[in-house]
Amino acid sequence: MRKIVSILVFALGISAFAKDAMLLNRIGPSQSELYIANADGSGEHKVLSTSGGFDYHASFSADGKWIVFTSERNGFGQADIYRVHPDGSGLERLTDSPFLDDEASLSPDGSQLAFVSTRETWRPNVWILDLKTKKLSNLTGAKDIQGDPMKPDGFYRPQWSPDGKWVTFTSDRNTDWKGHDDNSGWEHLQELSIYILHPDGTGFKRITGPGIDSTSPRFTPDGKKILYAEMPVAVSWLARVDQLSKLPFAVSQIVSVNLVTGKRDEYTSGLGLKLAPQILPGGIIGFTTKSAQVSGVAYAKTGPAKFPTNLRSPSWSPDGKQVVYEKIDNLPRPQYQPLYSWDAKYDYFYGDVFPSFSKDGLLVVTSKDTDSSIAVMKKDGTDKHVVFKAETNCKSNENGPCGDMTGVGFAPSWSPDGQWIVFGFGGYLRMRNTSVAKLMLVKRDGTGLTELTSGTPNTGFPSFSPDGKEVVFRSWGPNEDGLRIMNIETKEIRVLTDQLDNVPGWSVKNRIVFTRKSADNNFDIYTINPDGSDLKRMTDFPSSDAHAVWSYDGTRIMWDSGEYGFKDEAQLYDNSFQPYGQLWVMNADGSGKRPITDSHWEDSMPAYVPPNAQ
Repeated sequence: MRKIVSILVFALGISAFAKDAMLLNRIGPSQSELYIANADGSGEHKVLSTSGGFDYHASFSADGKWIVFTSERNGFGQADIYRVHPDGSGLERLTDSPFLDDEASLSPDGSQLAFVSTRETWRPNVWILDLKTKKLSNLTGAKDIQGDPMKPDGFYRPQWSPDGKWVTFTSDRNTDWKGHDDNSGWEHLQELSIYILHPDGTGFKRITGPGIDSTSPRFTPDGKKILYAEMPVAVSWLARVDQLSKLPFAVSQIVSVNLVTGKRDEYTSGLGLKLAPQILPGGIIGFTTKSAQVSGVAYAKTGPAKFPTNLRSPSWSPDGKQVVYEKIDNLPRPQYQPLYSWDAKYDYFYGDVFPSFSKDGLLVVTSKDTDSSIAVMKKDGTDKHVVFKAETNCKSNENGPCGDMTGVGFAPSWSPDGQWIVFGFGGYLRMRNTSVAKLMLVKRDGTGLTELTSGTPNTGFPSFSPDGKEVVFRSWGPNEDGLRIMNIETKEIRVLTDQLDNVPGWSVKNRIVFTRKSADNNFDIYTINPDGSDLKRMTDFPSSDAHAVWSYDGTRIMWDSGEYGFKDEAQLYDNSFQPYGQLWVMNADGSGKRPITDSHWEDSMPAYVPPNAQ
């Protein structure tokens, strides 16, 4: 019943009443535009002469007369499928849904479209659209194809066989929610296998086995083999994080499997990530390479070609003479840039991380989009001023004492009277085991900087009590894990919890929300009273639920959930730690859980904007 109600709310669309606002952060490109070039990289030009959208994941039709692609031109985050002729004429919208539609492929005769969609189930499935009748069918929705709903269960990257009798795709169905680095990391791995299926839903067959990642399959021109990229499952984590994708063990190869004999052939060797292969006339194999923010085009026999380093998702024309791709920009989005809203009651806007509003409506954030300093501004980013400069030391910091530390400013929180900001300063996330971090207090004008903790153990993610007399925060270190509460005046600290708890938030109704890591490496949302009583578990799905925050009135909790899994093959993302991240909301008592975003990207760090926001 929860799923049915949430889908109805999600799809209501425009409402008659005035909307409130919500901020959220999005990890993904800020611009994306389609280009065509010759196979050697020469003659590059835009597909569409006028920029009207945010376009990606393009591919040619079998006759070369169309290019199908994903576009967010209806609003950043909301993806539908379009097609256009290679000369930029005949632009046509093929799907129209508030849910995610992506990764499209036209059948060889051009009559049907296979694509990935989250409609009906929230999870990505392969759907078929009849372009003449507009009839839709969920190709992977049958019970004998669907996996365990408590595990990953997504279907990705569909491609047709040359005779149109089969569709191949990847899926992580019936795999486990497993963290990287032997399940010690909280970000999930993705284990993908290749499957085939007739367009009528019969003949479901697994092609590649478990324990290895097989990605982005395509039939060879004779239909006898499937070409794909293969890599260890651990690479699904390394490939999507910039600095890790450059490591020598972030390696994949281009291989094929014969559908009759099972014979496996390997076409590449050596270091580096090689992804999304396609066999071209003459047996030439083209693919994309990836290292941090640098991507390129290469050929199995002749090596790399001269293409721009910011291209993504290359796809070749049937004659192999042209390649279409998107060129992206990863520059920060503007503060308060309008985004597509999936909630009829709210307008969505982009915002920097760890947003918090003061009593009089000023916004404080961690300026991740610049240097992770602490900055105060109006909600739209105007009148911005830095109150604490990160990556600094005493000699360069004019705001007050900070010792010899350097680091980032994380998770600022306003005092109830709006005069003070408490935040963490030092090394966090993957740096927390080797770096010190402490709590700092500063006035809203940047003066009066004061240390609250010494830096050992690593402390951070503070939040003020409703009366402003205390701060709850996270402690990390040997025999020091858990949540602590400090009296601001006396500096006396008491233990609230002694487990692997993080990111606490103190509501105006005097209740604390936080994230807890369990022994099986699952993360869930809990709430507790400040005296340690009435501990309640608010989520219990086997994937990660984390980073919970209160609404400004303390009536609702928003958080990031991985319940519906990855929206695409993990290896194809850029510097996205949790690309399955989807924002949810629930009432303060845990009722009314529902998703409130459904983009292709990692959405996080929400904040409802109070009515008095400046």
